[in-house]
Amino acid sequence: MANNENSKDKQLEQFRVNNKGEKLTTNQGVRVSEGEHSLKAGERGPTLMEDFHFREKMTHFDHERIPERIVHARGFAAYGYFELYQSMKEYTKAGFLQDPSVKTPVFVRFSTVAGSRGSGDSVRDARGFATKFYTEEGNYDLVGNNIPVFFIQDAIKFPDLVHSFKPEPHNEMPQAATAHDTFWDFFSNNTEAAHMVMWNMSDRAIPRSYRMMEGFGVHTFRFINEQGKARFVKFHWKPVLGVKSLVWDEAQKIAGKDPDFHRRDLWEAIEMGDYPEYELGVQMIDEEDEFSFDFDILDPTKLWPEEDVPVKIIGKMTLNRNVDNVFAETEQVAFHPGHVVPGIDFSNDPLLQGRLFSYTDTQLIRLGGPNFHELPINRPVCPYHNNQRDGYGRMTINTGPVSYHKNSIDNNTPAPASEEEGGHAHYQEKVEGRKVQRRSDSFKDHYSQAKMFWNSMTDVEKEHITEAFSFEIGKVKSKDIRQQSVNVIGSIDAALAAKVADAVGVNPPKDVEESNVTKESPAVSMEKNKIKGVATRKIAILAGNGFHGKDVSKITKEFEKAGTRPEIISNKQGVLKGDDGTEIEVDHTFLTADSVLFDAVYAAGGLNEDPKAKKQAVSFMHEAFSHYKTIGATHDGVDFIADLPADSGLISETSPSKDFADTFLNALAEHRHWNRQF
Repeated sequence: MANNENSKDKQLEQFRVNNKGEKLTTNQGVRVSEGEHSLKAGERGPTLMEDFHFREKMTHFDHERIPERIVHARGFAAYGYFELYQSMKEYTKAGFLQDPSVKTPVFVRFSTVAGSRGSGDSVRDARGFATKFYTEEGNYDLVGNNIPVFFIQDAIKFPDLVHSFKPEPHNEMPQAATAHDTFWDFFSNNTEAAHMVMWNMSDRAIPRSYRMMEGFGVHTFRFINEQGKARFVKFHWKPVLGVKSLVWDEAQKIAGKDPDFHRRDLWEAIEMGDYPEYELGVQMIDEEDEFSFDFDILDPTKLWPEEDVPVKIIGKMTLNRNVDNVFAETEQVAFHPGHVVPGIDFSNDPLLQGRLFSYTDTQLIRLGGPNFHELPINRPVCPYHNNQRDGYGRMTINTGPVSYHKNSIDNNTPAPASEEEGGHAHYQEKVEGRKVQRRSDSFKDHYSQAKMFWNSMTDVEKEHITEAFSFEIGKVKSKDIRQQSVNVIGSIDAALAAKVADAVGVNPPKDVEESNVTKESPAVSMEKNKIKGVATRKIAILAGNGFHGKDVSKITKEFEKAGTRPEIISNKQGVLKGDDGTEIEVDHTFLTADSVLFDAVYAAGGLNEDPKAKKQAVSFMHEAFSHYKTIGATHDGVDFIADLPADSGLISETSPSKDFADTFLNALAEHRHWNRQF
């Protein structure tokens, strides 16, 4: 066996490559003089297709995994519809944005970014928020994330970014996590990521639910109206339930207790009729104001502060139907930012320009060929006609001899449509400049908006960001990379960097210039924009035989009336009997449920006679308390929280008053009780 192993090792030796100390080349061996910037027509111009290095690098990256998506592999989806509040005719000629009486069908896929299909839902990560509008003019795909900015400015660096946060190739660890050396090495050497990393270390990266997170188109697009006037535009999805998060300890435990937490939440909400709703908003900037800001509006690592460019709410999307088959629909759906309709066009955002190439290339390998548009989930609702033929997975049976343009046999049909006939015409933007591999100087500021984000946070949010940095960088084995990362944080905020440095065992930054930005954008803070409400929130009711039937029945009805979802948890399944003969069905046991899977806990009593059950109930309540959740207890249930300090989120009444349920629900509407943190 040893000899065979040695022979195999020698056989493989010729294929082993160590790139350390070598010069960068293409796969053909041509040395590359520029690895940071794609080739453009002018510093702020569009990316050129003749950039063979960019195309080779991106093509290789797009084909690295089969069959799951390289990024956004872990996802879940649902159907719904979009309704316009008011006509947008003044701004765009897009047909689905004209008539408020029209319902446009949609398909939405939510996802994590870094992990494989089998990874957990609740990991710290950006979330994908991709929407396919099936319009009468063709499919329009709004392919975004739950964070309004991105890590990089130019698509040529996308493979590098993803390679850095994926499991390290020498040992394939860790899964669905950035808390490792290669990601933080990338961060510390590619400082354009600073703003996005601030968002990723915030509570935005651990959402409570897909139903409770924002969505953003990220890139700068264009609206074009019937008169040919163009405006720059950014897209926003704002959840009607508000933006809510998990806490980090809770998120980690959920990954073990229920790795399907987010997909289960979405599925069950739709099945119960609690249809997720999101309002669509747009920010618009007139072309003549393109250079009126202290940042480049085409830079994907920058947002447009809502205080400077207000979000105009124009419609609402409702998700009301689950998929019938996850593979056929959720996995085979093919999104592409290049799927636009007349009235929506692109900008020269260099990350967007690269995505316009990358997405089609990805679908070719993932879905087996050029006919992925014929899969049921991807087919437009309007008819389509062209001379494309054959290929893998062809479903259309084309008749007749013509498969080319121009022709006389079929009187030159299908023929192009004029703009008046609904034909898509690319916006005629003037482009001039030398062919260069550079980035505009207006993209060089990497820290101002990262500091603005930090300035905008509440003390609670700042504490969570500090802890997130300390956890992530604390997992890095290389002390040198830990030091480099802290130094970059020092360019954002020196006090933050000092706290992280102390936590991860390195020195506070020296000779690092801290950003002097004092500006705030309150719109980016979750806590400053909290929407209070209890609808669809899950309440765990801990009960056992002998519970006070009259009070528990009344309180449970009040919970249900408010739109919450109470569930009964006990030491065993079956039917529980109250002291007055009231019967309730147990939904879960302490073995099959956990406090991290609920938004609040109410101890109704009846478990004190069983020492094991009492211990489990006490543990359940205390963990919920440690995650800042609303806690309620009546009758002998108050024994479970006797040693917990009183606060506004702890409602304890041996004999519940008539206002007990209202008091509990008012506390639940706060989502978390952060006073326990300090």
